[in-house]
Amino acid sequence: MSKIQMKTPLVEIDGDEMTRVVWAMLKEKLIHPFIDLKTEYYDLDLLKRNDSDDRITVDAAEATKRLGVAVKCATITPNRQRLEEFPELKEMWRSPNGTIRAILDGTVFRTPVIVKNIKPVVKGWDAPITVARHAYGDIYKVADMRTTEPGTATLRFVGESGAIREMNVENMTGPGVILGMHNTEKSISSFAQACFNYAMYTKQNVWFGTKDTISKVYDSEFKIIFEREFEAYKDDFEKTGIEYMYSLIDDVISRVMRSRGGFIWACKNYDGDVMSDMIASAFGSLGMMSSVLVSPDGNYEFEAAHGTVTRHYRRHLKGEQTSTNPVATIFAWSGALRRRGELDGIPELMDFSDRLENVTRSIIEGGDMTGDIAILAEGETRVRTSAELMDMIAERL
Repeated sequence: MSKIQMKTPLVEIDGDEMTRVVWAMLKEKLIHPFIDLKTEYYDLDLLKRNDSDDRITVDAAEATKRLGVAVKCATITPNRQRLEEFPELKEMWRSPNGTIRAILDGTVFRTPVIVKNIKPVVKGWDAPITVARHAYGDIYKVADMRTTEPGTATLRFVGESGAIREMNVENMTGPGVILGMHNTEKSISSFAQACFNYAMYTKQNVWFGTKDTISKVYDSEFKIIFEREFEAYKDDFEKTGIEYMYSLIDDVISRVMRSRGGFIWACKNYDGDVMSDMIASAFGSLGMMSSVLVSPDGNYEFEAAHGTVTRHYRRHLKGEQTSTNPVATIFAWSGALRRRGELDGIPELMDFSDRLENVTRSIIEGGDMTGDIAILAEGETRVRTSAELMDMIAERL
């Protein structure tokens, strides 16, 4: 069989621990036999990032801007515990995902992979709900403090012109905590553009909600900017038959619970962080959650939504077989290959991506799956190791 030929390389971003093992296995069993794979490779193994003073992460992001499509393995974001595990680390390096998101100015879209024998907790959901998370600002870039005495908290802004604006936050009568957070018009505009572009790409409605009745400046700014940006997409939405809906976040959540799914739920940073995990759990597990980072100028970076599966990796180092769920990583590769095929006009690559996803679903719906979802599935199940599951997918492909 002749392999499918590629024109432009993908940016391939390798990662850490068990997902790195699954990554190599997936390429060997499911990609290389069928595709003459072309990639520009960046190794974001924690120690490789450390050796380059994290420059390699920036290089990977810049390559994504240049080539337009990337596929990324899960990576370690070191904390104090990891410093003990890796004493050679020069510092606790930032999250690679955060660095790449900032450089691409991207929005994260997370979508559960649906199979017939794993029913969502909300019975009415019969299509996946995609959570679009604005991954900038809010409490993730706060300045906060704890006070130990009564006093006055103020919010102060000094402009480049020298103009000063100041307002009272609270007259503290005793100890307490104070938090200041921000966002930028540019970032919110990019968030809106990414949501509307991805809606056109996937042909789905967009729902968005904030608490603008309470936060009359901060949250209202999100509402105003989304409405302004939507004007450029309004006609295309009508032609495509999709809609943009804004309401208070309370109402949106109520609508989500009563919906049948099949739409993009745009969320501010904290909302998206929380709601994407809720959606993942409600539909199955993080092992079945695909993720794509989309920049406003059309660059795509696909990855699995879960972490590096450290517990399984430690068993793997002992020579044990593990039942690590490869589905989200498979869908990261299929998404990246499909997008590359779309951009380069290679229908065979797009068709392969569809077949890979359909075969993966059919294997699971036939009862063969990893342990994390076997406890959720209806009917007869057979727990398979990662290698066994990928062998079955490869054979059917």
